[in-house]
Amino acid sequence: MPKNSKVVKRELDDEVIESVKDLLSNEDSSDDAFKKSELMVHDQEEKDVDVEEGSDVEDERPAWNSKLQYILAQVGFSVGLGNVWRFPYLCQKNGGGAYLVPYLILLLIIGIPLFFLELAVGQRIRRGSIGVWNYISPKLGGIGFASCVVCFFVALYYNVIIGWSLFYFSQSFQHPLPWDQCPLVKNASHTFVEPECEKSSATTYYWYREALNISSSLSESGGLNWKMTICLLAAWVMVCLAMIKGIQSSGKIMYFSSLFPYVVLLCFLIRGLLLNGSVDGIRHMFTPKLEIMLEPKVWREAATQVFFALGLGFGGVIAFSSYNKRDNNCHFDAVLVSFINFFTSVLATLVVFAVLGFKANIINEKCVTQNSEKILKLLKMGNLSQDMIPHHINFSSITAEDYNLVYDIIQKVKEEQFDSLGLKSCQIEDELDKAVQGTGLAFIAFTEAMTHFPASPFWSVMFFLMLVNLGLGSMFGTIEGIITPIVDTFKIRKEILTVICCLVAFFIGLIFVQRSGNYFVTMFDDYSATLPLLIVVILENIAVIQIYGIDKFMEDLKDMLGFSPSQYYYYMWKYVSPFVLLCLLVASIVQMGLSPPGYNAWIEDTAMEEFHSYPTWGMIVCISLMVLALLPVPIVFMVRRCNLIGDSSGSLASVSYKRGRIIKEPVNLEGDNTSLIHGKSPSEVPSPNFGKNIYRKQTGSPTLDTAPNGRYGIGYLMADMPDMPESDL
Repeated sequence: MPKNSKVVKRELDDEVIESVKDLLSNEDSSDDAFKKSELMVHDQEEKDVDVEEGSDVEDERPAWNSKLQYILAQVGFSVGLGNVWRFPYLCQKNGGGAYLVPYLILLLIIGIPLFFLELAVGQRIRRGSIGVWNYISPKLGGIGFASCVVCFFVALYYNVIIGWSLFYFSQSFQHPLPWDQCPLVKNASHTFVEPECEKSSATTYYWYREALNISSSLSESGGLNWKMTICLLAAWVMVCLAMIKGIQSSGKIMYFSSLFPYVVLLCFLIRGLLLNGSVDGIRHMFTPKLEIMLEPKVWREAATQVFFALGLGFGGVIAFSSYNKRDNNCHFDAVLVSFINFFTSVLATLVVFAVLGFKANIINEKCVTQNSEKILKLLKMGNLSQDMIPHHINFSSITAEDYNLVYDIIQKVKEEQFDSLGLKSCQIEDELDKAVQGTGLAFIAFTEAMTHFPASPFWSVMFFLMLVNLGLGSMFGTIEGIITPIVDTFKIRKEILTVICCLVAFFIGLIFVQRSGNYFVTMFDDYSATLPLLIVVILENIAVIQIYGIDKFMEDLKDMLGFSPSQYYYYMWKYVSPFVLLCLLVASIVQMGLSPPGYNAWIEDTAMEEFHSYPTWGMIVCISLMVLALLPVPIVFMVRRCNLIGDSSGSLASVSYKRGRIIKEPVNLEGDNTSLIHGKSPSEVPSPNFGKNIYRKQTGSPTLDTAPNGRYGIGYLMADMPDMPESDL
């Protein structure tokens, strides 16, 4: 090389060194305009800005106002109507207090680990369910779309239940309550009790006839129930107004909707414990039946309840956690929310059985009174001898214990003729053994118990307002599981999408407010979510642990949390949870195959429920619900596998040149071994295919993206662009 060329090279090197020193030495001495500038490289006009922890620049993504608001949002989503009307039923049906053992074991095995997993991926990638699984593997992007479809199906009928609660809430401001007594029917000659009500009960009649005005079969539509249509519209308006600004609006409502149910439950518990018979209900509830605990069915139902109680697979958990800072301790959040959910279920169970114990005591007293009158008639007619009756028995004020003593004596003496006497055994345990769940618990059993409360309208208002708030808290998370991924993926304005989503859902939801609507609610509840969500969560587990890599994921968690998570989670995610989920999936399919597909129809003439099988078109709808929920998974897989749609492999969705580092959002990371946190160095990243929109954008904001702790280095890092002329920069 000629001598003069060496001199020129040395001078150029000195200029480069001086330039680097200028950039790295003192930031305050740098050019102010340059500090405020950023190089934006856009692909498909996407403008996502990603800000690391410690940065002074506010992320474009909304954030929670406080940690409390976030925790209340997760609690409100996970604690729903199922905690009040499903868990107590399962607890009673599956061994009482013994049921808590398999529930807690399964909460530790699949509940907390999978809940932690969803919180972690949502918080780190900061996207909804579609963006999260696209990021990990584009071929599995259908998982996010499947979650959105399931959320939409569930939202359709879940808001109908909120509408029912609003109807009962509006009818509670009167004394006596409208379901307190059977209505009287007048004709030309005389007045009589409504036959349908007389054959059932006042609360049962009010639910089926006054509230739902239900038809006798699924095929018999009967037209719209206008009272429930108005209530459904009100429910969707409430959801729309609360969600229209995203977490900025719904987050503030969480303070009331998440905390108010606990106030009501505590009030009901205190009031219930003061009622006669409440202790009998609680004692019956928690008396362990250890032999039942060993049955496989108990473990299957406990696993299903854990799975749905935490809202796994819906996308709401991921959506809420995506608005967190990346250094948030999501492990603490997972454990805290899971146990709050569990203790809420136990609290609700105490309340339910304290009230049902009171109700059972009242029914038992009526039974004793009626049967004591029968015994007196039999004594007068000579069918029974007075010598049978112990001398201390006074039929005018007989207790349940004394009646059962007389009943046992008569049964032994009149063994052959006993059935013809028409006497009943009045045992409070028999009434408590009548397991009630779902709408039967909330709108029939509980409403009947509240009619016997002093100041019953007040307690009715509180109860149904609690149901509305429990439902709304879950609806917020469900709708967020739809809105957030779509906004992140397609860049639609959140306000417009929320209004459109609620309008479409309302009009589709009109099928649930027909006279036959209750049967459609049962159909959607049974078939639209159970199997699809199980498959979605299994695929989530596979995506993170097998495709992304369990070791890399554990490293990501260490970097994000600041400490290494317990190896317990390593083994749960890699071995135990997938195995348990697969067993649960197989058990659910077997259970679905063994149970005849059908619904309980209300027959007006007999005033009783009767099991009906679904018609052919009903079976097609049931199968279609499951297929439509899972269809996005294979479709997206085949589209990406066969490259039917260009995925712009290797391109960057957005590259922002800011003080401290260059920010990248990959569109397609398939085959990229990059960690979620530990990105490749610039030299290792493939050269991106830049769009035409390359410009230096002057910003008037003094806020800058800094990395003061030097995690990513101090100064200005440039992307590896070997073919880019210097003049373009």
